[in-house]
Amino acid sequence: MTVERVAYVVVGLGALGSATAWHLAEAGHEVVGLEQFPLGHDRGASHDTSRILRHSYHTPAYVDLTKQAYDDWARLESVSGESLVTVVGGLDLFPAGGAIPIDDYVEALTACDVAFELLGADAITRRWAQLSVPAGTVGLFQERGAIVPAGYGTSVMQRQAAAAGARLLDATTVLGVTDTDEGVRVETGGSTYLAQGVVVCADAWTNEVLAGLDVSIPLTTTLEQVTYFSPASPAPFRPGALPLWIWMDDPSYYGFPCYGEDTIKAAEDCGGPVVTPHSRTNDPDPGMLSRLSTFVASLLPGSGPTVRSLRCQYTLTPDRDFVIAPVPGHPHVVVGLGAAHGFKFAPTFGRLLAELSVTGTATTDLDPFRFDRPALTDPAYVANWMV
Repeated sequence: MTVERVAYVVVGLGALGSATAWHLAEAGHEVVGLEQFPLGHDRGASHDTSRILRHSYHTPAYVDLTKQAYDDWARLESVSGESLVTVVGGLDLFPAGGAIPIDDYVEALTACDVAFELLGADAITRRWAQLSVPAGTVGLFQERGAIVPAGYGTSVMQRQAAAAGARLLDATTVLGVTDTDEGVRVETGGSTYLAQGVVVCADAWTNEVLAGLDVSIPLTTTLEQVTYFSPASPAPFRPGALPLWIWMDDPSYYGFPCYGEDTIKAAEDCGGPVVTPHSRTNDPDPGMLSRLSTFVASLLPGSGPTVRSLRCQYTLTPDRDFVIAPVPGHPHVVVGLGAAHGFKFAPTFGRLLAELSVTGTATTDLDPFRFDRPALTDPAYVANWMV
């Protein structure tokens, strides 16, 4: 088998990998992107219609990162000529005695000078009569809450990467990654690449790709489910009438106004069973559907009947923080892992992963996302996925 020398290889062409390939190629580097499934597949976490883009997060570092995300989505819109960000406003709903403290969000947004409103239950229902919230609920409204396209946004980044000269190869499974004196060796079923740098954005398959480096991240993969509802009167549920919403409790739910069609989308966060990417199914789960439908009917009484349910994977670190870092002992292998809330940051993470791969450093402090943090090294660390 011949060995092809290349500058950079990106393993995995979901949102993060596609963004990385784009940024590397745009900067003039030779890039080969490898994806085990057809581009645009539905077996990972970058498919379907929509994802949330928001400023509201629980730490100032995250809020600052969201500012970069808005800027990088705007730049992607500019260079691609595509309209990708639909601003609808975002409403975080904190019930009385809920599991997620509102103070963290208020303090983080305030520290980062991001404007927001706090609304009591009566004020929420006066502004959005579609909503029915329990007494004691507090709403945190941020006017820049937005929707970005999932599958389509990923395809736009792939097109930008290809236009800049990246070679994107689908149906190409990576069988092994090893670090050698000559470079990082990437083996596939039909080719071998020797690269000066490799970026692994393989999500649920990350540990399989890293096995040859004797590295493993404590990851949990769950199989989640989103459901679309069809309101009898769609107008009150369209953008401009209804914001994005997140129910900030355990269990946590979230939902979208109409986007692309007169349905509303909702799901439970981290509500699905633990699976492996090889054992998962695409079949809808009736129990998850029943639980979600009951909640949505109580919060949005006019939401209507269900239309369809789709499955997607969450790949979770114990602290729900990302991994954006070089592999310890292997500085030329960089990992990007979105921890099931990374899509909103995809253009930004692509830029930062490209910087790490080329220079070894990034223009943003990525210390919270390193490999050697307690959540990834302490076996006694208690997982917490509420963000």
